[in-house]
Amino acid sequence: MTPSRDISRLLEIMAALRTPVTGCPWDLEQDFATIAPYTIEEAYEVVDAIARGDLDDLKDELGDLLLQVVFHARMAEEQNAFAFGDVVEAISRKMIRRHPHVFADANGNLTPSHVKEAWDRIKAEEKAERAARRPQQPVEDKSLLSGVKAGQPALTRAMELQRKASSVGFDWNDPRAVLHKIREEADEIEAALDGGNAEELAAETGDLMFALVNLARHVGADPETALRGTNAKFERRFAYIERALAAKGRSLEEASLVEMDGLWNEAKVAERPAATTPAKARGHR
Repeated sequence: MTPSRDISRLLEIMAALRTPVTGCPWDLEQDFATIAPYTIEEAYEVVDAIARGDLDDLKDELGDLLLQVVFHARMAEEQNAFAFGDVVEAISRKMIRRHPHVFADANGNLTPSHVKEAWDRIKAEEKAERAARRPQQPVEDKSLLSGVKAGQPALTRAMELQRKASSVGFDWNDPRAVLHKIREEADEIEAALDGGNAEELAAETGDLMFALVNLARHVGADPETALRGTNAKFERRFAYIERALAAKGRSLEEASLVEMDGLWNEAKVAERPAATTPAKARGHR
């Protein structure tokens, strides 16, 4: 089977991979739940390529993300639920409906703010229509938080849950109060360490992470972006350790933790902005 620019070839490839007996054993044993983590991972790979400004890589990562859509659509087709064409038709209908100023409305002079208002209104109408098609939820089970999408990354969903609760006053007024909560959660982890219960430790660690997201929200930081920045910082400093050891003809395995920690601190100092030159060094007495 040869590659092609036509989407139909990709659909044929996926169908072949999912064909019993002759298909790929790994692909055949997958289901929606097992593929979902890969879908999230590929979306992050797309974001990473964009952040690096690597358009060649972006092309490849978009292909990987498209494969996820094709994979899910194929599994749905096997269950006679929907096919890839139905996915395309649904998003096409949605985009046409959400852009009446382009595809239907004679008024083509809308400002960006008016376009945003129309988009939000139509999106709300679609959400209401979907809700009407679903089995009715008992009134007593409805919650302010039920509108927060469950499929979001955990950090993003934590932020949205907190924002919703904050809209009705369930929130701290001072970031320092959140910081106090973080210390409280850290103390609870320390207590859980004494007990050695793995499930309790996991739960308490989750509580601490939720509190940290709350702090990020209160100081105006996006937790996902902040953590990405810290990941990049960790990579830079660890690479410094590797280079420093290599310059001495030594490997990571040969170095002690104390030695590596010292090099880590050197990397931290090297990253700091240059200190202001003292007046005396500038020729002043």
